[in-house]
Amino acid sequence: MRKQKYALFAVLTASVLLAVGYSTRATAADQIDLAALKTFAPLPDVVPGGSGAPTEEQISLGRMLYFDPRISKSQTISCNSCHPLAKYGVDGQATSEGYQGQHGDRNAPSVYNAAGHFAQFWDGRAADVEEQAKGPVRNPVEMAMSSEQEVAALLRSMPEYVQAFQRAFPKDPEPVCLDNMGIAIGAFERKLLTPGRWDKFLQGDQAALAAREKSGLREFLSAGCQGCHSGPFLGGASFQKLGVAKPYPDSSDPGRYKVTQSEADRMFFKVPSLRNVAMTGPYFHDGKVTSLREAVARMAEYQRGRALSERQVENIVTWLGALTGDIPVDYIKEPPLPKSTSTTPKPETGD
Repeated sequence: MRKQKYALFAVLTASVLLAVGYSTRATAADQIDLAALKTFAPLPDVVPGGSGAPTEEQISLGRMLYFDPRISKSQTISCNSCHPLAKYGVDGQATSEGYQGQHGDRNAPSVYNAAGHFAQFWDGRAADVEEQAKGPVRNPVEMAMSSEQEVAALLRSMPEYVQAFQRAFPKDPEPVCLDNMGIAIGAFERKLLTPGRWDKFLQGDQAALAAREKSGLREFLSAGCQGCHSGPFLGGASFQKLGVAKPYPDSSDPGRYKVTQSEADRMFFKVPSLRNVAMTGPYFHDGKVTSLREAVARMAEYQRGRALSERQVENIVTWLGALTGDIPVDYIKEPPLPKSTSTTPKPETGD
């Protein structure tokens, strides 16, 4: 009888260990502090806006506008030019090329999962993706449209767009306008989400991550990186000073100071999301760091005051690779665009 009790105890103990994600042969690298995982969360299915979930009519219109280069002065640059959806929403450039070959001074971050961030742009100058979508269209370095009226006139020149705006904004007496264009593009972007193995892991599937990836997660947690990179987006929830533990070597871009003109905001930037980070280089606000390994080492040094070993960096990078999600291939298929008419303005190259 005593032997039977010990056998039953052993079975129950093993079951409990398996339920929390460990095996009886688990190594230290496999053991994740479950309490520490509470700082993270799986992705939602959609990020609702201030007025709720976007409508299908708004999403359909937003998808067309996202891919349409005619809303730029040269009619060669679309949202997808700098944020190509088939490439995890980035163009791989330090800074993107805009009108007449001009380049801005900041890296174009991915649009995937961005709708869940607390603010948009590196300096947070836009509150949401709807507001952000209007910025590049009027920026003289980017798409360079001269006015809201110019944008509206272009869109009204195409009957198919007029009808699409009417369907998307049926209560608006003047539906074709820049503000509604931003709302439509934002509606499309609110479902640009990339769930993957990391979400399955957070939902209880311990086998979703390999032992080496779990080891990297433990290094990440040990270094305290989750203090900024947490929540469902592993970032995108706060502004942080670049160079907390040690002055960052390049202070030429003052960050949020450009928006607020407050010294308290100098060198503060929005914390980027780590989702798909292995696919979205180059890194940081200026795009000057091309290696993810270097990016990890720099953050440990300048933000946490720690010098990580090559092994530690490699382990963290391995875990970061597990944050690569699935691109919604069907959702991002480029749609047929409304046909131009004889009244549609011609491109302006500025030559």
